[in-house]
Amino acid sequence: MCRSIKTLRPPFADEVTGDDVRAAALQYVRKISGFRAPAARNAEAFERAVAEIAASTAALLDALEVRGGPAAPRA
Repeated sequence: MCRSIKTLRPPFADEVTGDDVRAAALQYVRKISGFRAPAARNAEAFERAVAEIAASTAALLDALEVRGGPAAPRA
């Protein structure tokens, strides 16, 4: 699932931006929901899920300890 979401942690990614994190979250929500763009009645739930997953992803990346030093800060 989501084979094209790129790895966001060092050393695989040099600089990870908020846009990178949101794009990965959006792709994940699209994949699991089966919607590329949700109907108006589902838009709020869809966007809330993207925001929550992006926040969890950012927290995870900030907390990871990478062998050889701390994880690179997100831009």
